[in-house]
Amino acid sequence: MALLLGFLSLFLFPVAAILFIVFLTGIRVVNPTERGLIERMGRYNRFAEPGFHYIVPLFESMRRVNVTEQMVDAEPQEVITADNLNAKVDAQVYFKVRMDEDSVKKSQYNVFNYRIQIVALARTTLRDIIGNKKFTEVNSKRGELNKLLQSELKKETESWGIDVVRAELKEIDPPKDVQDSMNKVIKAEKEKEAAVDFATARETTADGEKRARIKEAEGLKQSDILKAEGRRQTMILEAEGRAIAIKEVNEAASKYFKDNAVLLKRLEVTADALRNNSKVVLPSNGQLINVIGDTAGLVPLKTESQQEKGNPQEKK
Repeated sequence: MALLLGFLSLFLFPVAAILFIVFLTGIRVVNPTERGLIERMGRYNRFAEPGFHYIVPLFESMRRVNVTEQMVDAEPQEVITADNLNAKVDAQVYFKVRMDEDSVKKSQYNVFNYRIQIVALARTTLRDIIGNKKFTEVNSKRGELNKLLQSELKKETESWGIDVVRAELKEIDPPKDVQDSMNKVIKAEKEKEAAVDFATARETTADGEKRARIKEAEGLKQSDILKAEGRRQTMILEAEGRAIAIKEVNEAASKYFKDNAVLLKRLEVTADALRNNSKVVLPSNGQLINVIGDTAGLVPLKTESQQEKGNPQEKK
């Protein structure tokens, strides 16, 4: 009995270990960047979302599919344009497998290897697109060509469960002689632009100087206007002063020289004569002395001869 138990223990332990190892081989973990297709006996069975999954060993298998954005290079190739130029063209295609179950199944069951297929399709599509356009159009309208290439690839890969995110022409190299001619044209255009910019700068400088001169002339004009206005105001004030003076003189004449108009005129003449503080020697019996005396209410002193003539009786 003990021998039988020992034999069974020796047999069951390896079997249990083998079964445990087989169990562990059925454990599968799907990453967030992946989706899984579980197949049983060569037929599709179920869809695996990110997380833990268990498949029956030996009977089931899982295909993991990357659903992140991927990039493939279409590789450089010689393409003949519509104007018979051999251009070297390269492109890059960005795509991703859509995350839903149907798209993931299409990417595995509708196409053998979608990465290889997309490269071949991009090369063929590029030849068709560029072959119908002149090189100048190809070189100057890359944005339009990128959109056209993306549209064509998206249409063709729709049944593969793939979404073409964008397509970009990586390089477009013309033949060497054409490239040299283009470089000369570009150089000439740059020189022309530089000359135009220089002429524009000079014109701008001239305009600035002209505006400065105009502003200076306007300033001088305004200054002359202000000076003339100042002179006008001065003349007005002087005229007003003279008018006030004349008015006061008239009032004084009316008041103090009402019956002595001739005397007032003599006084004015006297004032004009003495305005510059000139020294004047006058005879005692002159008209000026008489005017001043009459004006001030003074009586001139008489000399001895005048007294004798004036009083003949007293002399006797």
